[in-house]
Amino acid sequence: MSLSSAANPTLLRISGLTVRFGDFTAVESLDLAVAPGETVALVGESGSGKSVTSLAVTRLLDHAGGRIVSGQITFQDREGRQRELTTEAPEAMRRLRGPEIAMIFQEPMTSLNPVLKVGEQITEAIRLHQGMDGAAALAEARRLLEKVRIPEAARQLERYPFQMSGGMRQRVMIAMALSCRPRLLIADEPTTALDVTVQAQVLRLIRSLQQETGLGMIFITHDMGVVAEIADRVVVMRRGRKVEEGEVNRIFAAPQHPYTKRLLAAVPVLGSLADQPLPVPFPMPDAPPPQPLDTVRPEAEPVLELRGLTTRFDVRRGWLGRVVGRIHAAEQVSFSIRPGETLAVVGESGCGKSTTGRSIIRLEQPQSGEIRFAGEDVTVLDRQKEARLRRGVQFIFQDPFASLDPRLTVGFSVAEPILTHNLLQGRAVQDRVAQLLTQVGLGPEHARRYPHELSGGQRQRVCIARALASEPRLIIADEAVAALDVSIRAQVVNLMMRLQQEMGLAYLFISHDMAVVERISHRVAVMYLGQVVEIGPRQAVMNDPQHPYTKRLLAAVPVPDPARRGHDRGLDDSEVPSPLRRPDDMPEVAPLVPVGPDHYVARHRIGGLY
Repeated sequence: MSLSSAANPTLLRISGLTVRFGDFTAVESLDLAVAPGETVALVGESGSGKSVTSLAVTRLLDHAGGRIVSGQITFQDREGRQRELTTEAPEAMRRLRGPEIAMIFQEPMTSLNPVLKVGEQITEAIRLHQGMDGAAALAEARRLLEKVRIPEAARQLERYPFQMSGGMRQRVMIAMALSCRPRLLIADEPTTALDVTVQAQVLRLIRSLQQETGLGMIFITHDMGVVAEIADRVVVMRRGRKVEEGEVNRIFAAPQHPYTKRLLAAVPVLGSLADQPLPVPFPMPDAPPPQPLDTVRPEAEPVLELRGLTTRFDVRRGWLGRVVGRIHAAEQVSFSIRPGETLAVVGESGCGKSTTGRSIIRLEQPQSGEIRFAGEDVTVLDRQKEARLRRGVQFIFQDPFASLDPRLTVGFSVAEPILTHNLLQGRAVQDRVAQLLTQVGLGPEHARRYPHELSGGQRQRVCIARALASEPRLIIADEAVAALDVSIRAQVVNLMMRLQQEMGLAYLFISHDMAVVERISHRVAVMYLGQVVEIGPRQAVMNDPQHPYTKRLLAAVPVPDPARRGHDRGLDDSEVPSPLRRPDDMPEVAPLVPVGPDHYVARHRIGGLY
């Protein structure tokens, strides 16, 4: 049967969909519809069935070990025919994927082929689905990159994925998805790992392209701020079932299901602590309102002091390895952290946040500057200094699955620092591991499990327990909660704040999530092109930002209120310049000048600030 889109405006209809992996039911009795030009947001925590639903629609589920047990997935193709996707032959589905149904995956680096240039990957899709020759496909690829606002598109076609930033790679993925002009776009967490400014640009781009082409979209996310920015309707999923559905304004204004209310309550809202100088834990369901935490010991000597830390990376080419450029990752970075204090370092990808953190623990070798830990200069390490630094400063990485050895049990991973630093022996090690797991909200029984048997939030708790095992004074958390669901993120942040209160820990909290930074930090340092351009008390920096780049970051934070969609927040769509410079081209390092109590801003020679 063939129906025109005028007679049946539904582009995609899912009816009674049930998906299983072995005996486990991942999606149960799901009903969902998407109209042309409509954006339906699928929200819920990890394991709720959001991504499995998208795999069922594209039939990529066939290659992931799952099976559709019951239900229908009806899609109206470009010619107006109703296609039952659950029974389509594999060859027919291959012809639908791309020209009719396209997908943007969460992590562009794992979705792009690392050994092929960007241009080759885009033109391959164009030639395959549109039948263009090489020259025409290349011209179309360049046009698509320009459409997704990638500067110098012709040059970018010759680059490999690893040579591009996360935001640029994600825009390449969008260009590839749109290269065959699909009718339905499925975007699975496309902005989760992006900086707020790049996220704002990507959301604006998707919205404008949708208006131009009228494509329908399923937008999978756990970020309710993003949902408020882009969705027309919201479907809330929990444990494989739909628990609530409604128009976006109604869901935010009057959620009905307790789970939806919990999701919205866990969303950090920038500005909620504007009148509070101290960090405050996230409010939790069925718990008394949290109280501000005054954990800083101002009379104590700093745990960490950086003075003029500079880390650069040479770019070499040719058989002789001649230096043709230099990446100025960190340029004369200076700050200190006191016991019980959280200093948040914020900025976009490539600004030098992670390099600064890695230079402190000597995962990267700085060219110059001074690093003082507990009053001792550790710039030049001998064996004893290195042991003290490794024990006293611990690192929590963004991806807990990648930072845990999949072959080792959780208990062994947590015990490793205890054994390495010879802190305990015999049965005492096992008892200490059980104590640490309990301290981070897990049970002693988790010691026998492997990382793949835990959820993302549980794995991050294991990483925190492992960091605590050596009894450190400073923990560097590099985007430690970026990939977690909002409710799990709130729990992990509260856990870190509780441990800080109990143990007097200092944190260097590296993040691009300004709303979480407002919740956890005492002071904030803003980095731009390897330099600290503003640093001061969190309340001063966020309530009264002085540097234009700080204002740009704050303006790009998505507001979890659909009523404010379309309001001009002063977003800046310009690209941040590259930190790569010629070997003889040294950057100007602007001096920091005081603009308030303990509040400093970079003052540049041209035009004053910035």
